[in-house]
Amino acid sequence: MTSSPPQGSSESAPASEAEAAGPVTINIEWLSDCAGCHVAIVDLHEKILTVLDAVQLGRCPVLTDIKDYPRAKVGLVSGAIRTEHDRHAAQAMRQSCDVIVAWGTCAVYGGIAGAGVLHTPQELFDAVYRHNKTTAGDRVPDREVSPLEATVSPLDSVIDVDLYLPGCPPHPTFILEALLTLVEGRPPKATKESVCARCLRQMTKSEVTEVRPYSQGVADPDRCFLSQGYLCLGSVTLDRCLAPCPRNGVPCTGCAGATMQILTEPNRDLRTELAERMSRLTQIPREEIVRRVEFGAKTHYAYTMATSMVGEKPTFLIRQWLADSDAEAENA
Repeated sequence: MTSSPPQGSSESAPASEAEAAGPVTINIEWLSDCAGCHVAIVDLHEKILTVLDAVQLGRCPVLTDIKDYPRAKVGLVSGAIRTEHDRHAAQAMRQSCDVIVAWGTCAVYGGIAGAGVLHTPQELFDAVYRHNKTTAGDRVPDREVSPLEATVSPLDSVIDVDLYLPGCPPHPTFILEALLTLVEGRPPKATKESVCARCLRQMTKSEVTEVRPYSQGVADPDRCFLSQGYLCLGSVTLDRCLAPCPRNGVPCTGCAGATMQILTEPNRDLRTELAERMSRLTQIPREEIVRRVEFGAKTHYAYTMATSMVGEKPTFLIRQWLADSDAEAENA
């Protein structure tokens, strides 16, 4: 969990007071996302029993048939603002809930849908419905479908958000902590550490001279991916996952979003921070690492390009990077 607790919740209420207040009412809304955050609740397994008796669900599209927005203490909102329906639903949640939690990377940063900021709705419609070999005809859906907004936005671009829980989806450990925080009325327990803090791999100096594609070779399970020439975003990604990917042989893709240092400091950037570390661990020139990250920008910035904390940085020139990449491919 990230950010400060809402005013008045810095201390846990006495047990008698909490009991007198009854269960915490929760509304849940699902905007433009894949539902992974909702499924992640199931991954709590028996631990969910520690909070079920203390909460009462109101609106919850995946579990209840409640169409309106009843009053609730807490509102959990997953997904990005991509359609007019998303905007209206977010506003209805804000009006009906005392505390709003941006739940998951799509709500916090815009998530995977954030790649839509690089294209107009018309370009997307043409690519999907008009110039696609797998689509019969060229009719764009226009009935019973909410119109797309001009771009993709994180939740706090439309409504005020009280707490942020990034992750794609957030790890059950952080979900449980978030629920307990809200139920018990106390500050969240979360650090600003990167994924590297949980990774067991060792950073060692190597003689590697080029960036390797993930499909090349089998990485040494005990050494840092950067030391072996593989691009891994663990050192520039906030830990809201407990590092399951690098622990299991897969480089981090940055799904929980950039570290607070990168997000809050205008002159720090994912590609340059990563290149600085990787060039110190290998013989690969810093400029080459920066270039490789830029050419794969749609992948490396996939989860955060829609948030102003990344997309509006003067160092974020993704359209130029993509144009350079296309030009190099044509001349190859």
